[in-house]
Amino acid sequence: MQYWLSIFKLKNIKNHLSSYEGPRDGFTPEWKTRPKKIVSLGSILIAMHMRIYPGDRPLRAGLRQISPTDVGDGESSDDPLTDIESVSSASSSDEDEVLVPPRRSRIGNMRNARGRAATRGVSRRAGRNPRSEPAETGRRGSRALKERLKLERQHPCVTTMWDDLRNTPPMKPVMAEQPPGISRALKPFQLEGLSWMMQQEESHYKGGLLGDEMGMGKTIQAVSLLMSDYPAGRPSLVVVPPVALMQWRSEIKEYTNGQLNVLIYHNSNPKVKTLSKQDLLAYDVIMISYSGLESIHRKELKGWNRDDGIIQENSVIHSIHYHRLILDEAHSIKQRTTSVARACFALKANYKWCLSGTPVQNRIGEFFSLLRFLDVRPFACYFCKQCQCQQLHWSQDAAKKCTDCGHSGFSHVSIFNQEILNPITERDNPEGRKEALSKLRLITDRIMLRRIKRDHTASMELPPKRVILHNEFFGEIERDFSRSIMTNTTRQFDTYVSRGVMLNNYANIFGLIMQMRQVANHPDLILKKHAETGQNVLVCCICDEPAEEAIRSRCHHEFCRRCAKDYVRSFDVGSIVDCPRCHIPLSIDFEQPDIEQEEECIKQNSIINRIRMEDWTSSTKIEMLVYELYKLRSKKQTLKSIVFSQFTSMLQLVEWRLRRAGFNTVMLDGTMTPAQRQNSIEYFMNNVDVEVFLVSLKAGGVALNLTEASRVFIVDPWWNPAAEWQSADRCHRIGQRRPCVITRLCIEDSVESRIVMLQEKKANMINGTINKDQGEKLEKLTPEDMQFLFRGS
Repeated sequence: MQYWLSIFKLKNIKNHLSSYEGPRDGFTPEWKTRPKKIVSLGSILIAMHMRIYPGDRPLRAGLRQISPTDVGDGESSDDPLTDIESVSSASSSDEDEVLVPPRRSRIGNMRNARGRAATRGVSRRAGRNPRSEPAETGRRGSRALKERLKLERQHPCVTTMWDDLRNTPPMKPVMAEQPPGISRALKPFQLEGLSWMMQQEESHYKGGLLGDEMGMGKTIQAVSLLMSDYPAGRPSLVVVPPVALMQWRSEIKEYTNGQLNVLIYHNSNPKVKTLSKQDLLAYDVIMISYSGLESIHRKELKGWNRDDGIIQENSVIHSIHYHRLILDEAHSIKQRTTSVARACFALKANYKWCLSGTPVQNRIGEFFSLLRFLDVRPFACYFCKQCQCQQLHWSQDAAKKCTDCGHSGFSHVSIFNQEILNPITERDNPEGRKEALSKLRLITDRIMLRRIKRDHTASMELPPKRVILHNEFFGEIERDFSRSIMTNTTRQFDTYVSRGVMLNNYANIFGLIMQMRQVANHPDLILKKHAETGQNVLVCCICDEPAEEAIRSRCHHEFCRRCAKDYVRSFDVGSIVDCPRCHIPLSIDFEQPDIEQEEECIKQNSIINRIRMEDWTSSTKIEMLVYELYKLRSKKQTLKSIVFSQFTSMLQLVEWRLRRAGFNTVMLDGTMTPAQRQNSIEYFMNNVDVEVFLVSLKAGGVALNLTEASRVFIVDPWWNPAAEWQSADRCHRIGQRRPCVITRLCIEDSVESRIVMLQEKKANMINGTINKDQGEKLEKLTPEDMQFLFRGS
């Protein structure tokens, strides 16, 4: 009887609402305006009760508290209960928790729905009633105000933080004196940088971000800072990319005449395994790579597997309180949740510094990780709205409660996200974005110093730089082969588009684009992709090349570290990323140490061993390079060149061809150890007869100083131009005496011509991001970009 009475009441409510056409308390029932669908009576009852009678307390039977994993992207789903938006505004004024009805899992349809919406332009908000928007917005605004007042009640500092920042003028760099103990005279702007860094250490920030453009001498400014208070009594720690370990050591030795006692803490150094904390305190500077730091931190937290169980190992590096902590290429910690970032956060020092020519690479949210490392309070903190809990690194337990104060995760808020990141990413609020950018500028002006080359050309004595695009057309045989590959790949791409599953097959599409790029270099990169012998070498599952800086996923597949990062970044945040080889959800640690490979196996897997070189025919791209290098030869001078390619197999073919043409070459790729890389660099820099340095873009595109070369050849373009800019700056930097020419090789009737056009679009986005970040992902290929690469329109 009670059941039928409930049904009768429900039908009366529904009939009453159906006969009412006007707004009810300023609100039009949204279910009236949506497309008709089958909705359960229980869901209608919950929706009507919560949304039409907001003054009543919501029904508690069958309701649950919402959690972070329940918060979606604001889009409707196939489940009618998930289409009830603005539920958060339905709670009564004396309740803090948000209650929603339990809903069914929709994991199975999520990915297909996302793919269909992306490829067919399906709008999932098509059924929303525009008349309900003002009322919903008003309720959201009132709730946001209420939450803000709760935050200010517990943390009064957030009400005055921006005024306090405005009342604290930024440090103005002045000319410092030449630091004692530095053998090289610093440029005027470098002395200003040193002065600014010394002032920053005297302020409450105790450090900052030196963001000078690549090639302006951030290293020598940092070394000068180390010498400014030498001896400090405590060691300083410098964290660098693996390729820069030896270079930093040699530059410290050169600039200080060997006064600083330097230790490279790396597994290749046998004595580090026996050093105690007391032994490390005797050094002036300790240097470690990001991967090495992450590895020892992970072993301390989680241990490592051995036959007799899991063994935890104390990190002697993290046990020391350093005098000064310096992160070179600090954008390596741009993702605050990665294990390498957390390993850096765990370090303790009197002063902390970040060095980076690209402090923001993809989106403004990356800047938060640098603030967190530098301990810039209160902007790097998480605040609890129910107590005075204020933490730099917020964490929650299994019950989703704060591990420090015990309150719910929803009671904690990040000031940076709330007042800067969220308004910037809201495209419908230009005034809010403008205000957020001005607030960001207030922070950066006080912790960051950034100069660019064009403003200091005279003092840098930097020669000019030219960028040339050299276009050629395929030969007849290459053109026929390229057209067949293009036809097949385009047909496969069109199949994905017509089925509405383009983004669900990103790994396959990425492989198709890779094939088209390899064809533009040489057909053998596809025809001779797999070796008959030498299969012990690790091959990247994305680019099908010997893996550089090889890492392994949980499903036991190997990747180049950079290929894996680019692949994952191509997906939307929060979406499921499948392994490109086995197609299960991909789980991979980007900061794991490189997988060591046997050098002999790598040599056996060389493409040279897969081809009968006596019958081998060169390609248009390789002959373009040989022709350009021949033009540089002169009896009066020797011009050294750097050749960058993303494919090690292409570099191997180029090396074979150049040696047959009489050029002396040396190679650097990601399979080398730090010592091997440094030997290659020194051999190129110190031998006049070595004319060409062949460098893998993944391994040597950053953190190298190669001023002996004045010519750069980029063999294969990449859709993210920032990688090419970094490559060009390996030679166009302080110490360069010759004009630099950057030559980009491009095959006109191939996918490369479209990539070059795509680069222009990306370059505009990057230029806009340097001054006013728009929150865009610059390294991501959008569906429109993919269609342009395949179809040209």
